Parts: sequence; C-alpha cells; structure tokens
Amino acid sequence: MKFSAKPSILHLFCIGAIVGLATGCGPSTTNQESESAAVTEAPNEPGMELLWETPAELTTNESVHFEAGDGILYVANIEGGPDEKDGVGSISKVSTSGEILERDWVSGLHAPKGMTVMNDHLYVTDIDELVAIDLATGEITETYEVEGAVFLNDATSDGEKVYFSDMRTNTIHYLEDGEIHTFASEQKNINGLRIGNGGILYGLDAEGLKQYNSDGSFEIINSEVTGGDGLIILDEKTFIASRWAGEVYLVQDGTATKILDTTKEESNTADIGFIPDENIVLVPTFFKNKVAAYSLTY
Repeated sequence: MKFSAKPSILHLFCIGAIVGLATGCGPSTTNQESESAAVTEAPNEPGMELLWETPAELTTNESVHFEAGDGILYVANIEGGPDEKDGVGSISKVSTSGEILERDWVSGLHAPKGMTVMNDHLYVTDIDELVAIDLATGEITETYEVEGAVFLNDATSDGEKVYFSDMRTNTIHYLEDGEIHTFASEQKNINGLRIGNGGILYGLDAEGLKQYNSDGSFEIINSEVTGGDGLIILDEKTFIASRWAGEVYLVQDGTATKILDTTKEESNTADIGFIPDENIVLVPTFFKNKVAAYSLTY
C-alpha cells in the first residue's frame, strides 16, 4: 500500500516515541553489530602457495620426510636408475627454510625412496632392502633383505612396526622385531602409505585411496586419485595425495580437489612430506632436483 500524503510532524513524533520505547525495553543492537551478524566469513578455498625451493642439488629426489624430533627434513636422492643397484643413492639433510645442511649425510645407497622414523632410526626403502640408519650418527645399523621384493617404495610406522610397499609385486610388507612379514597382497601398484590415528593404515594404489583393517582387508575412501604417490593425513576425513606427474589433491570427506598442478612445468610431485605445525607441504620435484615448500590452505 502506498500513501500519497506526507506524514505530519505529530505522526513522525508518535512513530519515534514507539520505536524509542521498544528499543529502550529490549536489548540494544547497533547497526555495526547487525551488519556483523549478517556477514559470515567465506571458507578458504583449498590451495597451495610456494614458499621456498632448495637449490637444484638434490639429484632425482623422490621422498621428503620431516622429523619433528630434530626439526630436520630428510631427502632421499635416487641419483642413478630407480631400480638399479648402483650404489650412488644418498640421503640429504635440509633445514625447514630450505637450506641444504648436509648434501651427502648418508651415501652408498642404491635407489632410496620412502622413509619413516622408528626408535631413533630412519628406515629407508632401497629397491629390495629396508635400511635402518641411526639418526644421531648417520650410520647404517641394519639392512633387511626382503625376499621376492622388486621395487620397494613408500614407508610408514606406527611406532612398533614399519610398513612398506612394493609397487611391482603389489604387496604391503611390515617389519616387526627384526622380521619381515606380509600385510596385504594384490594391491595393484601400491605406493604411498601413512599411519593415522589409532594405528590405522592408509594407502594409495591403482584403485585409489584405501583405509586398511588390521587383517589387510580395506575399504576405498576415494577412487578418483588413482596411481597416487605420497600421502599425508590431516585428520580422519582429510588427506593430501600426490601423483608423481605433478598433481596434488586434497581429499576431504571422500571428495578430491586438485590443489596443485605443475605438469606443464614438468615438475614432479613425488613422495610428499608435511610440517604439521606450519601447514607446509614438502614436494620432492624428482627431475628438477630440488624440494619445494608450499603453504597449505584448506
């Protein structure tokens, strides 16, 4: 309804009095508070922003492991052929700001790939062996030959066992009390492994992202990110998975979102690492011979 006559002064006074009485009796709400209540912050778009890169001196680096105990990044450099027992592979130590501290902290390996820490030792997969390195000294203290192994890849630990994958025999093994056991077989092209809360094992293979039960059975959490390489667990429903060719995905509540693509630059994204307190994803670039650090938003 529309009125053509202008309101009288008395009319305006009455309206003002009524409004004043109402606001005086009820809770006070300013315009600023009303606007603030109406505005909700938009959620952050998931993504990765480059922070730093090391010098290109880490030859065919395949894996990065951040060790919270000493604040060091350990980098596995294949250097020669990825399946050749040539003795030219190495492990480097890098600071969390990208400075190469010791280029050849450990040398004489073949084609080192996945790494994990248990009982003050760095465990590294090396084609058909699992190698234990003393973190304090850099000395190789034990080498475990894995019968029938062809292409050992990623590694992870729950504090009692070291789990590791063989991509070409489609097998997950584990080391416990000095003995090698088989955890799961027929896991096609199994690569990335990571232990989550409660000792639950997760893995990446040709079928996607899997959550394993204690008997080696599994359920598929996401079937989009197939052929994954590195795996990070943010919480029980949130993961980061990399594909070697240059793609990194955020998997949240079963849905995958690509958050990095460096395929055009031909910069690989192999077995990624993570600094949890700073939300930094560590990317080994393989043929680019450097580690790149990215700030993660999700």
